[in-house]
Amino acid sequence: MTDIRLTNDPLDINACISAVMTPQAGGIDVFIGTVRDHTKGKTVLWLEFEAYESMAIMEMQKIVASATEQWPLHRLVLHHRTGRLEVGEVPVVIAVSAAHRDAAFAACLYIIDTLKQTVPIWKKEFFEDGEVWVAAHP
Repeated sequence: MTDIRLTNDPLDINACISAVMTPQAGGIDVFIGTVRDHTKGKTVLWLEFEAYESMAIMEMQKIVASATEQWPLHRLVLHHRTGRLEVGEVPVVIAVSAAHRDAAFAACLYIIDTLKQTVPIWKKEFFEDGEVWVAAHP
């Protein structure tokens, strides 16, 4: 079971965790990305995420397919949010279950690292004295 979403709606962390729970899982790993209040010594007021939606979903599907080929996973959730997010809000949740913790940890790390490298989702940071696009993707 996999659940991939790109949405403007707030992400439900507990629902993501519940979705990957199964009696066969000996390990569940969860990554929750949050909007922090500073970067490079500057106070962050808020972030905005934009995506090339159809391509982003396609790339997310490729990442999930690759992860499930590399590790024996039971269930996987990959949700990413777009739009304006305030400090403390959650732009990304990845939840993975597997029979053993090492597979869950490795898959979760692979998914977030690859997502940041290949998925066309762009982040703009807003400060008191301006804004800047960060981590532009292809």
